[in-house]
Amino acid sequence: MSRSLRIVVPALVVLVWLVVASVGGPFFGRISEVSTNDQTSFLPASADATAVQDRSSDFRDAGGAPAVIVFERDGGLTAADTAAAGRIADALGDRDDVDQVSPVIPSEDGDAAEVVATLTASAETGDAVAAIRADVDGALPDGLRGYVTGPAGFTADLTEAFAGIDGLLLGVALIAVLVILIVVYRSPLLPFLVLATAVFALTASILVVWALAKAGVVTVNGQVQGILSILVIGAATDYALLYTSRYREALRDHRAGWDATRAALRGSLEPVIASGGTVIVGVLCLLLSDLNSNKALGPVAAIGIAFSVLAALTLLPALLLCFRRAAFWPLRPTFGSAHPVLTGPDARGLWARVGRLVGRRSRTVWIVCTVGLLAMGTGLLGLRADGVPQSELVIGQSQARDGQTVLADHFPGGSGSPALVLGDADRIDELADAVTGVDGVDGVTAAAEDSPSGTTTVGAGDTTSTTPGAPAADPTVSRGQVLLEATLADPADSGAAERTVRELRTAVERVDPGARVGGVTATAIDTDDTGIRDRTLIIPVVLAVILLILMLLLRSIITPLVLIGSVIVSFAAALGVGALVFDHLFHFPGADPSVPLFSFVFLVALGVDYNIFLMTRVREETLRHGPREGVLRGLGATGGVITSAGVVLAATFAALGVIPILFLVQIAFVVAFGVLLDTVVVRSLLVPALVLDLARRAWWPSRLSRRPRDM
Repeated sequence: MSRSLRIVVPALVVLVWLVVASVGGPFFGRISEVSTNDQTSFLPASADATAVQDRSSDFRDAGGAPAVIVFERDGGLTAADTAAAGRIADALGDRDDVDQVSPVIPSEDGDAAEVVATLTASAETGDAVAAIRADVDGALPDGLRGYVTGPAGFTADLTEAFAGIDGLLLGVALIAVLVILIVVYRSPLLPFLVLATAVFALTASILVVWALAKAGVVTVNGQVQGILSILVIGAATDYALLYTSRYREALRDHRAGWDATRAALRGSLEPVIASGGTVIVGVLCLLLSDLNSNKALGPVAAIGIAFSVLAALTLLPALLLCFRRAAFWPLRPTFGSAHPVLTGPDARGLWARVGRLVGRRSRTVWIVCTVGLLAMGTGLLGLRADGVPQSELVIGQSQARDGQTVLADHFPGGSGSPALVLGDADRIDELADAVTGVDGVDGVTAAAEDSPSGTTTVGAGDTTSTTPGAPAADPTVSRGQVLLEATLADPADSGAAERTVRELRTAVERVDPGARVGGVTATAIDTDDTGIRDRTLIIPVVLAVILLILMLLLRSIITPLVLIGSVIVSFAAALGVGALVFDHLFHFPGADPSVPLFSFVFLVALGVDYNIFLMTRVREETLRHGPREGVLRGLGATGGVITSAGVVLAATFAALGVIPILFLVQIAFVVAFGVLLDTVVVRSLLVPALVLDLARRAWWPSRLSRRPRDM
């Protein structure tokens, strides 16, 4: 290539990425435009609760989520309190973002009252609830407490908790990565080049994801948005570290920066593409999920990883070619200088000592590591990952949770969040009797468009308007079906309410086999059940796909089985320790089924990254120096970069912990701890020791398995 092209090509690559960054940069702040944290973004695609929600607009005006305003005073409400609640209800009725408001409903004990305000379908739930809370607080007499809870209140609290996704999460992650890179490289320039690569990859990812979400191709919520940022920053930095390590080596062997760049690309192209491809295939397995939130993460994460690989193999090489040896100042590698001694008595440093330990006691090392990891994995016996109440999703203060507690003290716990029964209109009385016959159901009504309250009482063969003094209204019939609303005695997100809804489904199916039960509680049940089904299906698929990729990459059967086995044991250890920490240190109420699934996908896919970094180098060295020397040289050459990459990735996932959402905090801990365990124990000790112990057998059936033990 001519000298002019050697200048033009890297400059053009940098220019293209600068254009992408300039176009995509503003979308960092606009991703919330296409992001939603409403419950619909988490619904299972084919569950009964989803089908009922889709049909509910046929029976009543298509409104938004209901907000339940509950009032309480110690010693009981006064007449002035009731009048104040009435004025607040009247004011809510005048709001543009409120569709309907119920009358003030006093509790039987006289200590509380409630008002149900249904938002309009077009209202932004978080903004509307925030405004309602401000209006309620400003209108309360001294001593009267008011809480805005119900489905709208919980959605608003969840949205507020996700508010740090755009700025706080990304800022914490970038600062953590920058500090680690400065410590690792001891250079004032190189960390910024690596970090710029990661940020540009994230910018391009967000631009594409925004466009796809705007077109309705993918769904973005706070969960997807936060994981995308962390995944891209961590993965792009990992791939950049691998290339940087190769480039530093190449600068010792080549005088010209272009020649060093070509050598570095030859050495890093296969492992980076293989690693990125493995992660992409792993996350795309989430498309098998029946949960909208899980399914959405698959393609979004795949887009992020694709841009991470692209940036690490185009932008970073171009930037390093521009700065060359100056990028590593003050520890610049000089042409012709000796490479670090990786093995033998002259080898120095941490990885030389690790190599000598593994070389002398390989069988002892891998057995001790395996036993230790299995011991950590015993914590899985106490793992509770079958779902948590919606009220526990937000860590810390939650007005909706406080209000739900007050509501349950004075009213049927399911007030404002009824179970919805969609059934045959010709069997309405039988269905109503079946519903009221279930323990835990406090009352039943039917949706009625002609009733002022929107419902009418059913059962015992008659219908009566639920608004006192109003004429009786007939239930609304659509496609030969009616919609019943069953008020539950327990809070909608409680275990007792879930048991009631499961019994309710059994009861109504006896009367009408085609009847379906939906509502808030049913949605939680279907979401948790679907999440458990998803992880049972997806985890084996991910393992099988990654195993196949490793076999093709390493031209071996035994080594990929060893690597997959090590990843499984490492994941079990990380999740086992996580279960112990969640139960006994933080006293969490349990875990969402998505926590083991997401943790598995990320730990296995990213853990295989480090396997690929290590074993592609081991294979390369084995071809030159034989099986034993190849393992020790591969360990010495990649030990530093893999550990650095692991620390960076652990720090980025740990940053998820700043968002006060229970499942994000749990995923942050499991993945961060698992990555550190993977890099410090599995990749540094267990895998090299086991491959050494297997010797040539590790590479069966490739030609490496037939080479002499030492060359």
